[in-house]
Amino acid sequence: MTLRDRLFAEEADQSQILKELSEAGVSQALVISTCERLDILAVQDADEASSAQAPLQGIEARLRRVMARRIGEDPRVLDEEGYFHRGRAALRHVFAVTSSLDSQVIGEPQILGQVKASHRQALEQNMSGPLLEAVMQAAFGTAKRVRSETPVAQQPVSLIASALQTARDLHGDLSRCAGLLVGLGEMGELLAIEFQAAGLSELTVLHSSDRRAEIASHRFGCHTRPWQELDLALEAADVVITAAGGGRYSLEPAMIDAALRKRRKKPMFLVDASVPGDVAPAVGEMDGVYVYDLDDLESLALAGKVSRETATMAAWKILGEELLRFERKWAERAAAPSVAQLRRHFEAVRDQVLSEGKLDAEAATRLLINRLLHEPSKALRENAAEVTQGPDHDALVRAASHLFGLGECADLAPGEVKKDKDAARHPKDASGCGGESVKE
Repeated sequence: MTLRDRLFAEEADQSQILKELSEAGVSQALVISTCERLDILAVQDADEASSAQAPLQGIEARLRRVMARRIGEDPRVLDEEGYFHRGRAALRHVFAVTSSLDSQVIGEPQILGQVKASHRQALEQNMSGPLLEAVMQAAFGTAKRVRSETPVAQQPVSLIASALQTARDLHGDLSRCAGLLVGLGEMGELLAIEFQAAGLSELTVLHSSDRRAEIASHRFGCHTRPWQELDLALEAADVVITAAGGGRYSLEPAMIDAALRKRRKKPMFLVDASVPGDVAPAVGEMDGVYVYDLDDLESLALAGKVSRETATMAAWKILGEELLRFERKWAERAAAPSVAQLRRHFEAVRDQVLSEGKLDAEAATRLLINRLLHEPSKALRENAAEVTQGPDHDALVRAASHLFGLGECADLAPGEVKKDKDAARHPKDASGCGGESVKE
């Protein structure tokens, strides 16, 4: 059994994983489990993220330990087939998965529903939080834009339509045909669902994991057979969908030849929905067997239509825009407490000035400016004395200029007033910059 099969998690398993993550000190997480992947999206606490601990001493180590216990092996085995993304790379991955840009078939519709189900489960188990919730809402928004603004979502629909039409051309009425699903890849499951909807009279599921086959049979309302009986199952199958994706051929020429003899040369329609393929190339050269892989179906589907490359380029552009939008929005949200605190400080200083008796406008404003600038000026002088040159000093000067919006104001002589050509559109602000600039 492959590592992917051992990590497969149905709903109850996902709930248990969330519970174990919570016990390990992870406060925000969700588990995305599909036929092709098991992803855990987790949020690292701010204190831990800013510490000097090595990555394996923090959240990554916790995730690895939870997964290693699940498969009963050393955590290092996960390095062979797993991945760990941090920060922006993690955001990009979540957006891509939710938008079905990281699927075997770009645009397949099942993944969005699976991600939404994972999100609901995290909410129900109190494993969501401000950052995780913001990420997921942004990911869902990205998926909506990709599906509504690009042709990406049309691709799996077109592939399925091509497969159904080809099967009908070969066998006629599908209600007289029996189907076989070998493996449980995402596209394979999607094809099986659509073939059932199109009238396929019977469906049998096989998987190297009997447990996964049993779960799938309940979902499809169909039969299952042990993996060891693949030869026998092929004999009755008019339509075979392969989606094992084990990295080796599940269907070899000798196996298909034996099945054809039992079928008395009645033709078989094979759809290889795996990448890499499940069907040995030589099978496609045999009489009575019609093998189509995803590229073949795509060629039929995209004749005279927009290419997959064009559609996905537009989708990735949208993803990039939404990623930047999220990062900017979250950064602004993170700065909000500091802005509020700064405003409260300014109001307190203003109240102090007003409480010191009656002052004319010039004296009051001069006193207010002096008090507001006292601490910043002192800090700038002290830091400049410590860092007299180099990138740190330059960065400090640039930060101060940017923070106070100095720009051209810094170049004015004392008492000089600079008139702004666009004064009507840029009224004065508290610093004097805008409609006019004054330097005392």
